[in-house]
Formats: sequence, C-alpha cells, structure tokens
Amino acid sequence: MTLSATKRLEIIALLAAMALFLSSIEYIIPKPLPFLRLGIANLPVLISLYLLKPKEIILLMAIKIIAQGFIYGTLFSYIFLFSCAGGVASGLVMIGLQRLMKNHVTLLGVSVAGAFTSNIVQLLIASTVIWGPGVFLIAPPFLLVGTVSACALGLLAESFYRNSRWVKMIAGPKGDYSP
Repeated sequence: MTLSATKRLEIIALLAAMALFLSSIEYIIPKPLPFLRLGIANLPVLISLYLLKPKEIILLMAIKIIAQGFIYGTLFSYIFLFSCAGGVASGLVMIGLQRLMKNHVTLLGVSVAGAFTSNIVQLLIASTVIWGPGVFLIAPPFLLVGTVSACALGLLAESFYRNSRWVKMIAGPKGDYSP
C-alpha cells in the first residue's frame, strides 16, 4: 500500500500537531528539576518510524523542535541548542536502529536508544558550552528519568501502533504498509 504525497504531508502535519499538543501537556507537568522532561512529545516521532520515510521523519522532528522553540520562547537560547542537538541525534539513532534492525528491535528498544542518545548529547553540550564537567554529577538521575520515561513511551507507542484504527487505516489491515 502506498500513499500519495498529499496524504504523506497530512500525516506529517497531524503527527506534528500531536507532538506540539503533547509538548504543551508536558510543559504544565511539574518537574522536580527544571531540566528533567518526560519526553512525551516524542510519541508521534516513535509512531512515525513505521509510517514515514526517513526524510519525512526528519521533517517532522524539525517542525517539532522549531515549533517548540517558538511556543516556549527558547528559539534563540541555549535551551534550543540542547533541544535541537538532542532531538537530531536521537532522531537519527532511532531512524537508523529501526531501519537496520527492523525485525529485531521493538519501539521500546528504539525509544530507549533515542532517549539515551539525546541525554548523552545534551550532557556533552552542557559540559562543553555552559557548565563544565560538573554537569556529569546530574547524569545518573538525568539518565534514569530518561530511561524510565523512554520505556513507558516505547510501550505506549507499541500499543498505539498495534491497536490504533488510524494506523490500520494507513498501514492496511495486515500492517503491510512500508514507507
């Protein structure tokens, strides 16, 4: 089953809107530390791994990252640098892992790999650009929260992908859709 270019753009727009909605929900959830985020806005990106081509997933991630920067007023700040670097690195890892290991890794594994990559890149940038090596003192709780959150998101994405009528409509009843 293949989709027209217009349908593919509609899917990207819907997933981007979903990501921004989830980002807004995440923004109002109290955080124990300002830098700890659950990453729930990445759920649409995980779902897109089975529905879109790599360049379309990258477009989705770019829309998500830039729109979040506009919405939260961080577009020209170091926070945007963290978000952009972590998002791009994790996105590329998730795309690569899903494409290379499609039959051997679930969305849970892809989600954990993406979160770990994002967190490591953000820690490296924070240590290089702003706070120095002392930033690695927060690495254990940062990585722990990221891993737990990624597990929950990966399981949720798996469940959504398996049970969603919307996905079945796009992928076909046998899930025979391939980007």
